[in-house]
Amino acid sequence: MARGSGSSNRALVMGAAQALDNFKNEVASELGLQGYQDGYWGEIASRDCGAVGGHMVRRMIQLAEQQIAQGNTNLPKA
Repeated sequence: MARGSGSSNRALVMGAAQALDNFKNEVASELGLQGYQDGYWGEIASRDCGAVGGHMVRRMIQLAEQQIAQGNTNLPKA
């Protein structure tokens, strides 16, 4: 069970929250999910939500790999 009273699920870069939401909706659309368009994900199966997150991570890793391959080593530190 989670500890603490606050949520740690927040964007670390100011202004990134909206971009991440847009990215999440884009991936969900590509996967053919329905019912999230109004911002409510409560009726989407956990498996489908996990698939959205997994595809998001794969695409972010692919982007980072492309930037490294192009010589851009100025990536943010974790």
